[in-house]
Amino acid sequence: MLVQRVLSPASSLESWTVLGDDDLPLGPVERYLAYLTDIERSPNTIKAYAHDLKDYFTFLGSRGLDWREVRLEDIGEFVAWLRLPPGARDGRVLVLPSVEHHVAVVTVNRKLSALSVFYQHAARHGVDLGELLVTWGPAGGRGGWKPFLHHISKGQPVARRTIVLKTPRKLPRVLTVEEVLAILDACGRLRDRLLFAVLYDTGMRIGEALGLRHADIAAAEREITVFPRLSANGARTKSAGSRVIPVSAELVRLYADYLHEEYGDLDSDYVFVNLWGRPHGHPLAYPAVYDLVRRLRRRTGVGFDPHWYRHTTATRMLRDGVPIGTVSAILGHASITTTLQVYGHLTSEDARRVLEAAGWFAGRQVSW
Repeated sequence: MLVQRVLSPASSLESWTVLGDDDLPLGPVERYLAYLTDIERSPNTIKAYAHDLKDYFTFLGSRGLDWREVRLEDIGEFVAWLRLPPGARDGRVLVLPSVEHHVAVVTVNRKLSALSVFYQHAARHGVDLGELLVTWGPAGGRGGWKPFLHHISKGQPVARRTIVLKTPRKLPRVLTVEEVLAILDACGRLRDRLLFAVLYDTGMRIGEALGLRHADIAAAEREITVFPRLSANGARTKSAGSRVIPVSAELVRLYADYLHEEYGDLDSDYVFVNLWGRPHGHPLAYPAVYDLVRRLRRRTGVGFDPHWYRHTTATRMLRDGVPIGTVSAILGHASITTTLQVYGHLTSEDARRVLEAAGWFAGRQVSW
């Protein structure tokens, strides 16, 4: 099976599909991915779902299973199959218990989530397996935490995935001040320096930065507005609504220098454009940014990616005492719960700083 990129002849929207061994699209998968395209889900999301469903239908084919007649036990076998090295998935190679799992827990859970929504979509078209991976139960779970507006919905059951692997909690990767400065100083052009300065100052996603128009930047007010829109370079924002982000005077000056020294009289609405590559004057696209990131990694020795800036900005704000509700609004999270899940933590370094400031380790009455 093969994941294939496709373009809509009517709208030129990018999408993805899964081709079977006969080189034809798999009907149920094609219908679901086409639906995601119609409701304007991100092409990257559709591509990830296409790969997830390709793996699932490859597994079904190896077991001779019909996707409309699977049982929960078959899904369990699929999870075990995913964790095997590709060369051992046909069952002819013995895998020792000490061999590391081929697919991480986070990836397995993402694939199970893709299957869940795929089957829910199929259920709306008459396939009676829409709740194969969904369990209905009381809101709030076993613990004491209750979701927002629990008092309204507490009598109604909520859906949960039946199979979820336990995910080890990881702290988001952040950049140090020295690493941020090293990356900025390694940028040979003002455009590139401005791009990473925007990411660091605002915490916006790389797609949101690439979609910025000049009209989005209010220099006098020192504000940047992020709008949900489609862009010619494929840049997207996940946020449903617009948001205004205050920025520093230094960032505004850097933007002005960029316009004066590099941008010139170029006629474009976009802030970040091709000034040295082809096609000249077109909006800067994801591939060009990741080429730039690879070059900066080699120059600085810092193994980063653009999303680290978002984590770095959020962590910096929280450590500086910015209320988490404000951080959530700046990041464009749909709910403060999302911000709490990702950033509502204190590392041991943060805890030590607070304890030392409180004098916890000084003047102790008991010595060891």
